[in-house]
Formats: sequence, C-alpha cells, structure tokens
Amino acid sequence: MGHHRQGQIENTVVITCDRIKTQAREIGFHKVGIAAVEQEDSLEEHLQRWLALGYQADMAWMANPKRYNVRDYWPDVQSIICVALNYYTPHQHSPNPDTGKISRYGWGRDYHKVMHKKLKALTRWLESQGEGIEAKYAADTAPLQDKVWAQRAGLGWIAKNSNVITREYGSWVFLGEVLTNLKLPPDQPHTQHCGTCTRCLEACPTGAIPEPFVVDANRCIAYHTIENRGDSIPEDIASHMDGWVAGCDICQEVCPWNQRFAQETDVTDFHPYPGNISPKLSELAALTPEEWNQRFPASALRRIKPEMWRRNARANLNP
Repeated sequence: MGHHRQGQIENTVVITCDRIKTQAREIGFHKVGIAAVEQEDSLEEHLQRWLALGYQADMAWMANPKRYNVRDYWPDVQSIICVALNYYTPHQHSPNPDTGKISRYGWGRDYHKVMHKKLKALTRWLESQGEGIEAKYAADTAPLQDKVWAQRAGLGWIAKNSNVITREYGSWVFLGEVLTNLKLPPDQPHTQHCGTCTRCLEACPTGAIPEPFVVDANRCIAYHTIENRGDSIPEDIASHMDGWVAGCDICQEVCPWNQRFAQETDVTDFHPYPGNISPKLSELAALTPEEWNQRFPASALRRIKPEMWRRNARANLNP
C-alpha cells in the first residue's frame, strides 16, 4: 500500500465534492464544506498573539505547535471536509435567582459522542470509495484550529465573540472535520458579517472580550466554570456570574444572527436531559459523586467534576 501517493489517487478516484456533501447530509450533518490544505499553510499569527497575551489561562494544550500547521498533525492531508451540527433547542433559562444556568451545548447528550459517530460513518464511507483513500476525523479531539477551517470551507465566519456563525443556524453549531489525502476542489471561504455590531463585547459582564475576535479566558465565565480546577472562582468573576454554573451563553444570546436565525435541531440527542434547564443551585452546591454520576449520563458536562459543581453553585449563592 505504501506506493500509493496523492498523484495516483487523483487519477484513479472519480468521487465528486457533490457526492461527498450529499453523503454528509444523509448521515445527518446540517452543513458541509471543503477546504484545501496548501503546501505552506501556517495558521500561526493570530494564535501566537493570543498565547503571548496569556489569554489561554491554564489551557496549556492551546499552545500545541501542531495547531499552527495541520501537516504537522498529518503530513499526507490534502483537503479538510468541514461539517456543522445544529444543536439549538428553544427552551429558555429560568430568571429565578435560585436556579443555575447551563450552557445550551451541554443540555443533552455529549456532542463528542454524537459527532464522532457521524464523522466515523463519513470517514468509513469516504475510504470505501477507492483504493488508497485515507481519512481521519476529529471533533475537539485533535490540535486543529477548527473554527479557521470552518470559515475556509465556507460554513460560516469567525465572529467577534470568536464563535463561528452560520447564516442558517447562527452560532448554535458543533464543528467537526474529516481530513483526507484526496485533493478536492475547495469551497469559497466565508465572508465576515458582523459589521459594526459590538453587542457581544458590550454584553459580557466580566469584559472577557477585550477587543473584537479576542476572548480572554482569564475573564471568561465559561472558562472558570468548566476549565478552572482551582478551589475558588476569582471574586471579580464570581460577582458577575448571574446563575451560570456550566459555561455561559451571554455573548451568543445577544447576537442578532442567533436571535433571527436560530432554529430547532432535528437531532433528538441534543434535546435537554431533565434537570439541565433549571437546576437548583442549592442542590448543585451539595452535589455528591453519586448524584453527579446519575445526573450527567453521557454528557459533555462530566468535564465539570462534583467539587467544581459545588464551587460554581456556591459562587452564585454567595457572590
């Protein structure tokens, strides 16, 4: 098999981008686009600047040098098939001060499980289309700048709050990739449509978006509730949490694209588990490991350990 090189594959494979996209939609993806990987394709500049400012806080993995060049991750990659899954459901957070708020992305089944199952199906199908076709999939599991690739593949644009916004679903989407050694004609990169709007910057209660397109994790409620492993949440963050115990959707909720274009997902796995829409802060503040295990089955929220749930709830009860 080792003698198969990309040149040979290009000549022997008669698979079209349209066929790939049709298959992706049949598997259940809501958006799909293709980006080409150029020979000298470095994504270093913006990420280097962000890291130099210390905005990654304790997320050391963000400095993995493979993020700069996808060929450092897989030398044979020629194209990246980028996909998006809409996860929006129309439930609303409770205004009750005794109630905690969980970010929409974590309401239902763990998106990694849902996304990986579909990505695996697309990968296996692609590899079956001809001898020598290789593919790998990723969704938050590889050192890839998935938002950059999503914009290059035409799925949407990177917004001022650093999320990817799609015209059809707003920013309520999960992103995934299938990397392949096939050289495929790329889609047009998406254009930028935030305009002069700065609602996300103005709405952030902790000032975590110091300038457009830049998020400072040190000041981000989502970072502190999910990634911060410390015993306490900094006082200047805790006093602005307004009920958030797992993530934070404020910069998405105020976005005009989301207010106008959010639509309910057809993925039943993303509909909320009972207790995730309006959890009682007093219950979370006393959460035991057993309750945690029952409460968050197959959930992305398992990243937040029981002691962190207690800490997050108490920060809201005693700001």
